[in-house]
Amino acid sequence: MADSASNNMKTDRSDLIKACRNFLQQKTDVVLKAMDGLKEDLENESKSSAGDKYETGREMINIEWNKLSNQLNEYEKLGKVLNRVEDHKYNGRIVLGSMVNTDIASYFISIPAGEILTGNKKFYAVGIQAPVSQKLLGKEAGENFEINGRMIRITAVN
Repeated sequence: MADSASNNMKTDRSDLIKACRNFLQQKTDVVLKAMDGLKEDLENESKSSAGDKYETGREMINIEWNKLSNQLNEYEKLGKVLNRVEDHKYNGRIVLGSMVNTDIASYFISIPAGEILTGNKKFYAVGIQAPVSQKLLGKEAGENFEINGRMIRITAVN
């Protein structure tokens, strides 16, 4: 398949977005499964308990339910960030949605999804609040930045 470099970058971006969406879906599925388990626990708790023990068990389940609900809300927000990443327009500067190559690693400024392999290339999907993102935002290819006392060169931005 003989694509131009820009087409390859588009493919890479869509592959990266797809990998991030898969990451979010896996996380969401785990939370939903845990919530289903809590529903069962609550039903069993209601059938088998009375008095203080019942109230304590019920409260523990409610606390866990709230934690899971908050996680689900966070994953929803990250999904909305990915929608914005899909609308990314390249302008030379590093912004949300940029694919950044440096002399030590490649980054996808999107959501905190960790290491992503696409084709034969490894990217680190990082959220906009990540320390490395904060150092990169607004910079262009050819510029340097420092992180952990090390100077790193930006070799390409797409």
